[in-house]
This record gives sequence, structure tokens and C-alpha cells, in this order.
Amino acid sequence: MLRFLASFSLTFAFTLSLSAADWPQFLGPNRDDTTPEVVEPWKGDLKPLWKMPVGEAHSSPVVAGGIVYAFYQPKGKNADALAAFDAAKGELMWEKSYERPEFKPLFGNGPRSTPAVSGDSVFTLGGTGILACWNAKTGEVVWKVDTLKEFDTKNLFFGISTSPIVIDDKVVVMVGGKGAGVVAFEAKTGKTAWKATDDIASYSSPVFVGGQFVFLTGANLLGLSAKGEKLWSVPFEGKVGELVESSATPIKVGDVVVGSTVTSGAIGLRVAEKEGKFSTEKVWDNKKLTCYFSTPVVVGRYLYMVNGAATIVNPSITLRCVELETGKVAWEKTGVGKYHAAILRCGPVGKERLLMLDDNGFLTLFEPDAKEYKPLARSKVSEKTWAHPALVDGNLYLRDDDNLICVPLK
Repeated sequence: MLRFLASFSLTFAFTLSLSAADWPQFLGPNRDDTTPEVVEPWKGDLKPLWKMPVGEAHSSPVVAGGIVYAFYQPKGKNADALAAFDAAKGELMWEKSYERPEFKPLFGNGPRSTPAVSGDSVFTLGGTGILACWNAKTGEVVWKVDTLKEFDTKNLFFGISTSPIVIDDKVVVMVGGKGAGVVAFEAKTGKTAWKATDDIASYSSPVFVGGQFVFLTGANLLGLSAKGEKLWSVPFEGKVGELVESSATPIKVGDVVVGSTVTSGAIGLRVAEKEGKFSTEKVWDNKKLTCYFSTPVVVGRYLYMVNGAATIVNPSITLRCVELETGKVAWEKTGVGKYHAAILRCGPVGKERLLMLDDNGFLTLFEPDAKEYKPLARSKVSEKTWAHPALVDGNLYLRDDDNLICVPLK
């Protein structure tokens, strides 16, 4: 336990040392749903500062340099569009798009993947597998790659959903091709930098922690080096019938990796390295902790996670507080949404609070307490949403089925 807590403290301190001025990628600046911004309980109903119509998508908004970027399918077009909005006023600065084949999956059209802003570029991955680099100031497409065609693989049932991550001038995504389960592209040119594994793709997105990528593929929890070298792999999948349903982002805290699927529950792995060789040990396994596509967050020695099932009959999700070291449930709050709720950890170490946006459009602020659920404030902020919000300078940026919305929390 002491070894784990020491490792966790170092990781957490490093995470909070990074800037919280932007929310430039999926799950925030550090890819861990964390911001040092303080959110105080509010009274009454929160009101939007601005609201702008956008096309269909489950892609989340990102914020960088005072600009909000939204990725969606333009109305009446078979295309992927990227638009830039002034973060303070909501004014549309530009909208650009490229055509792509028609694709109409269940549960909504448009992209699922969230853009990543790095320097003067925005990287997107559309639902048909087109990876694109856009000029962040003008919206012009710098390059694009049809990843499914390039690596001879098929689309997923609900469409490609993994969000790109940019590390060492490489854009890394899960593709799922033979010898190209994971592929890194040169950020400047779109040329293949490296490719690794035969793993089939899932809907999950990777993280990069402690010098390694962690993926939940369609078959495994997987660790790769920054150069694509396979470090470790543990079989872990979530299927409904023959369909891969693994969607939740894995997390790594210290030497513990936590992965979860909607059918297999959650596992905690201890990943160790000695003389350049990696080993894994399963420290717990809890079949009850089924995450669909919500990412758990960590406060101290506890996970806060949203669990549910892949069902169309009376869907309901449960918020749980779980011991990180054991996988044991400390408490649970049922009925917090239908399929999904996004959780953000806000505030400095020791004074954290948690924001939860559920798929019915309610925003809840609650205390991270290992003994009981302690809500502090709640308000309706949008219509139905599966997209993850972004928190920057006291403003929450989110989208629902029809609109991009800015909600001040101060």
C-alpha cells in the first residue's frame, strides 16, 4: 500500500503541474478528467452564456487559445466538419469540411471521436476512419489519411470512435488492422511513423502515462512504449454477441492500471518493470463494475465510476465509489442517468470536488467522500448528451444533440 500511495502521489503531483488554461483534447490537458480549477456550489439554475447550433455528433468540444473547436456532420451532407467558435462570445469564426462516404450508424450520425489540438494543428478522426490534420487558425485541411483503406481493415458497427492523442510529434490512434492494431502518424505530414500489434479495434481511447501508452483494444489491455514497442498485454474484452463494445478509457495511477467494459466488469492490474522487462499482476476483478463509455476518476484511494449495461430496456446507470486497491464498492447511487455520465475532478489536492454531467443533461457537483454520496448542487444545462464537457476559466463547454453550449459556473 505504501509503495502504491507513493507512486500515486508522484503521478498526481506531475499531473497538476501542467497548465489548466486549455482543454485541448479528450479528457482534458492531462487526459485524466482533471483540472485544478475550483468549482463552488451554485444556487438555483445555471444559465448558458451562449448557445450555437452544430451538426450531429457525440464528439466532445475542446478548447485551446480562447477557441472552442467542434467536430460534427454538417446537416444534409455526407461530410466531417470542424468549426471554430470564439470561447467568450460563441461567435462562429470558421467552418471547414471534407466529403466522405455515407455512414448512418445506430444512436446518431456524425463523429464520436474528440479532436486533439497541438500547436497550430487540430487532429480529428471521423467515424469512417479518416484521420485529418487541420490548420487551427484557418481550418484548412493540411493532410488526411483514410486509415481503414490504408491498413486494409473494416469499420466498427457504431463507427470509429477512438480519440487521437499527440505525443512526441506523433498522432497515435487505434486502427485495428493486421500488424496495425495501433498506428502512429507523423504530425506534420500524416506519414506512418510506426505501427504495432494485431489487436482489433475498440471504441476506447488511449492514455499516455509514465512514459507508456495504455490501450483497451477489442481484445486486450495493452501497454506500448512511446515508440510502439509492446511492453505488456492482458486479455480483456467486452462483447455483446459478436460485437465489440469496449468503449471506456483505461486509467493508470502509479503502478495500477484499471480497465472496464460493459460486459466484463472492471479489473485492477499492477504493472511492474525490472531491467527493462514488464510484468502484470491482477490485483482485483469485480464483474459488477461495468463501464460503458464513461471514464473513472481517482481521488485519493478511491475510484468514482459510472456503471451500466448495454440494454435498450429501461437503461439505467449507477455512480459508485470504489476502493482503488481492492475493487470493493464503498457506496453507490443508482439512477443517475441512462447510459452515460461524464465525471470531472476539480480543485487542488485535498480540496477536490467532482462534476458529473449525465446523459439527460443534468450537471451535478458532489463531494468525493468514501462514506456516502454528498451532492452539493444540481442544474439542468442541456438536452440529451453523450459528449464529454470541457472546463476552462470557470466556463463549462458542452454539446447536446443540436447545440454547442457555454455555461458559466462562477
